[in-house]
Amino acid sequence: MKRRQFLKLTAAFIVLPTGTLMSRAQAYPIRPVRIIVGFAPGGPQDIMARLVGQWLSDRLGQSFIIENRPGATGNIGAETVVRAPSDGHTLLLCGPPNVINATLYDKLNFNFTLDIAPVASIATAPLVLLVNPSVPAETVPEFIAYAKSNPSRITMASSGTGSPQHVSGELFKMMTGVTMLHVPYRGSAPALTDLIGGQVQAMFDTTPTSIEYIRAGRLRALAVTTAIRSELLPGTPTIATFVPGYEASSWYGIAAPKNTPAEIVGRLNKEISAVVADPKIKARLAELGATAMALSPGEFSKFITDETEKWGKVVRLSGAKAE
Repeated sequence: MKRRQFLKLTAAFIVLPTGTLMSRAQAYPIRPVRIIVGFAPGGPQDIMARLVGQWLSDRLGQSFIIENRPGATGNIGAETVVRAPSDGHTLLLCGPPNVINATLYDKLNFNFTLDIAPVASIATAPLVLLVNPSVPAETVPEFIAYAKSNPSRITMASSGTGSPQHVSGELFKMMTGVTMLHVPYRGSAPALTDLIGGQVQAMFDTTPTSIEYIRAGRLRALAVTTAIRSELLPGTPTIATFVPGYEASSWYGIAAPKNTPAEIVGRLNKEISAVVADPKIKARLAELGATAMALSPGEFSKFITDETEKWGKVVRLSGAKAE
């Protein structure tokens, strides 16, 4: 009898945690959830957060509130989430700036890859190599030849030191051997204004902010930075067509504080994957020049680790430092 009683008790302890985990996942969320965006309202990060937040609000029965915490290239927003309770009620809209900052900043109060729990990816989008129409180059090979014949005379704008636009350009310089003078701006808008005006000659920029200037002929798109062509610019080749192995992209995802319960991460991943599979959301992403990307938490974790290592090498070799 004692042995049978012991076995029953053991079985009960084995079953109890599973039931508790299931009930905790089903109960989540128990109050409004904050999605922290480390950049100002109106940008691509903010747009992505609002797309996902509205869907999650409708599906999970609680408000998902977008809270903008701009500053320090996304570090203020990231640290807000890192320091939050690990209960799934504070989330981060993450992207390339977070993994670039890991190397760009000498001292941070947190380690992004160790202090967050990757939840789900949302989308990926190309950047575009743009030139002022006065630049005598219609293709990437012509641009490389022109830059090499005018060493250090080509100026390359970016939305700031260490931004995805900047490191995409640095990767291009490393892989082609061209020399361009980096001119950082405080955001894409002023950089594009000077590019259109001819104060700078080239720039790598995201499609949402540059597409209308391309269509109007005010800027010339030479190539996209992703491994495949963009549906938004179907006639524009990839840089990899001429520079084998080159790839850079802007991407968006959701992360939570480390130690967030796996069942909550799993439920969020399931719901966010359903978001990016919805035809209406896919169409909206396409309008922004983005492509849906649905990864499991484990796959997204590996993706973030790979991106951190890749851009860490570029930042170190370029000598870039946070301003």
